[in-house]
Amino acid sequence: MTGGTDSGNRSRDGYRWVMLALLLALYTGFGLISASIFPLVTPILADLGLSNARMGFILGSWQLTYILAALIAGPLLDRWGVRGALTAGAVIIGLSAILRGLAGGFGSMLAAVALFGLGGPMISIGGPKAISEWFDGPGRGTAVGVYMMGPRIGALLALALTNSMVMPLTGHSWRAACVFYGLLALGAALLWRLLARTPEAGPSSRSTGPFEVFRALLRVRELRLLLVMALLAFGISHGFGSWLPRMLEVRGLSPAHAGLAASVSMAAGLPAILLLPRLVPAARRARCLGGCALLGAASLAWIEASGDWTVIIPLALLGAASTLFMPFMILILMDNPEIGARYMGSAGGIFFCVAEIGGFTGPWIMGLLADLSGAFTAGSVFLAGLCLAIFGLSVPLGRGART
Repeated sequence: MTGGTDSGNRSRDGYRWVMLALLLALYTGFGLISASIFPLVTPILADLGLSNARMGFILGSWQLTYILAALIAGPLLDRWGVRGALTAGAVIIGLSAILRGLAGGFGSMLAAVALFGLGGPMISIGGPKAISEWFDGPGRGTAVGVYMMGPRIGALLALALTNSMVMPLTGHSWRAACVFYGLLALGAALLWRLLARTPEAGPSSRSTGPFEVFRALLRVRELRLLLVMALLAFGISHGFGSWLPRMLEVRGLSPAHAGLAASVSMAAGLPAILLLPRLVPAARRARCLGGCALLGAASLAWIEASGDWTVIIPLALLGAASTLFMPFMILILMDNPEIGARYMGSAGGIFFCVAEIGGFTGPWIMGLLADLSGAFTAGSVFLAGLCLAIFGLSVPLGRGART
């Protein structure tokens, strides 16, 4: 019996890396679809006749549907597992991209982008849930770091290749580019469905209703602090990332060069997200969050003071700093003994639900401030203030970790 158990454990330990690769592919598709619209803002504005404020509302619309879907997705993942839920999520985000290419005006584009928010929670919440089931100990830090690279890789590919490669290949049709990205996401969904496995059943939360679970989780002090920090972090990442190509075009860069320059911010975060979540001890994660927030605020100020290609340096620093917000927060959440693998789906649902409120308001406020002031400087000051707020919250969070 012992030999059979050892063999099963070895098989599980080996296949967990296959699962991680599949999760990375799905989350890369998530990042690719969510960011693929950013380099296309200029032709979409011209084709559909939209204002900056309306476009900002569209860019943030999927976070609104995500907010509601996340609360449902979390308990469902805890009860039913991740295999089918992640398949459905990947299919939905693929359809969202394809429908963008068919949009004829504000309403249809808004609906197509908002559809992304119905599938997104299954992937962003289901990934940490799957990692908590397949990995433990130091391996979790590595797995979370690798998984969290997905949105960055996807966004990097979208920013770097959309105007320089995909648009020329599609006859400079932003509609065909959207359909192309949607087909890639559907391919990742098929791959997951064919190869993903379900681990041996662990503790289940079926005996407890979702509202009781939510109430219990909200009593966890660490979670409450992380919810506010996630709200601010998503406001920064979505607000800045959504408008970055447009901000660079306003500075005088061509669409292709703006996409390449914006991709630097994404690329700079990849080494940090791969190495630091594993190397930083649990007791120091909150302190690192605070340091990243200060670096983010300084980088935003430097970006406003830079010109032309010198902006690449602060862009890289901001990318490296902001990339680490989410993996550190997820690891702190995952390692909390009152949450763990059992309630990671429900906790992740609450976490991403609140976070995406910031994900919606960030792009919208950036667009509104740009319309009111005629520039993006006011938006950068707003995001720097959010960074400083995260730094302030990291102090009590770190105090709790040391305790």
